[in-house]
Amino acid sequence: MARAAAVVGTGQTDYSARRQDVNVPELVREAVTGALEDAGITSRDVDAVVLGSAQEALEGVNQPEHWVGPAMGVHDRPVMRLQTGGTAGAAATIAAFYHVASGLFDVVLAVSYQKPSDGSDTFGMPVCGDPLWERDFSLGAAALAGLQARQYLARHEPKVGEEHGAMVVVKNRLNATMNSRAHLRHEVTLEEVMDSPPVATPVKELDCCPLSDGAAALVIAEERRAKKMTKRPAWFAGIGTSSESQYAPHTDKAYPESCVRAAQVAYQMAWIYDPVRELDLAEVHEAFSYQELIWTEVLGLCNPGEGGRMVESGITALDGEFPVNPSGGLLSANPVGASAMIRQLEAALQVMGKAGDHQVPGVQKALAHSWGGALQFSTVTIFAREL
Repeated sequence: MARAAAVVGTGQTDYSARRQDVNVPELVREAVTGALEDAGITSRDVDAVVLGSAQEALEGVNQPEHWVGPAMGVHDRPVMRLQTGGTAGAAATIAAFYHVASGLFDVVLAVSYQKPSDGSDTFGMPVCGDPLWERDFSLGAAALAGLQARQYLARHEPKVGEEHGAMVVVKNRLNATMNSRAHLRHEVTLEEVMDSPPVATPVKELDCCPLSDGAAALVIAEERRAKKMTKRPAWFAGIGTSSESQYAPHTDKAYPESCVRAAQVAYQMAWIYDPVRELDLAEVHEAFSYQELIWTEVLGLCNPGEGGRMVESGITALDGEFPVNPSGGLLSANPVGASAMIRQLEAALQVMGKAGDHQVPGVQKALAHSWGGALQFSTVTIFAREL
């Protein structure tokens, strides 16, 4: 039988467009040092490490795990690196959980990072496509998001319109003003979003996330050690992962099957039957504004076509009935390979009561979601205050 495991320590850097003061190992060390200090341990107490980062082209360094490991002070421990695009950080956390739940290790460090200011996202994104069938017209994340948003709006207009995507931006950027780590910490108006230049219609400039340098780390421990390390661990209650084809003609970008399956598995594991009533908040992977509307529907927080109504009514605001992205989400900070772990870290902080100025009162259960690749990888993680 799998052992119970929990997040007992968290660490993250400040997120910004360009961290010229550090290289990748130094950036990672900042987050790791914070997580170890938060858990009250040193690197000597760590049994294994799982790293997550997106494609190497974003840093311009091949096999970056070779130089990141020693910077964490764990050069003599098992180190595994995972790369699943946008879900890399979440995949690292989930792998670390299974390391502990299996009984193989007692304390595992999960780390994710990205320093795109050192590399080329323009080159790195398109060449991920299949060289025979996709690469010639693979135009990067914004084009994919435009296709997804167009498919979503065509299905649900007039219930959902472009202004609802703008409302997501306004809400999340407001939340980010209360998050000292966020990259973009200033408010925007609905008019500013709607009037911003087009990127991939209907996606506009302010509908897009920034590209950020940053790193995050989590210390994950088995039950006995977790209870000694902190008074309020964030227990893993449910985990779901899934994948599907990346090819647009064969997939529903506006209602990805992989996300549906990942959510179902996580809910079943956590004994969740009515997500919006049994959970207290969600951190979802909205690299583009319309995605938050889509994910609230696909995760079962509302019915299809009602994502716009949720944000318009204020339900998903920080002080609403069901806050979504109280941290400000990816629209306020996006260190690519670390972004999915940050969703988990922020959900865990909420459960632990340590989210600072953007803390939601009385959180018992929180959900973290991420997507990666060409929308074909999905993860859902649920944290709970009690076992």
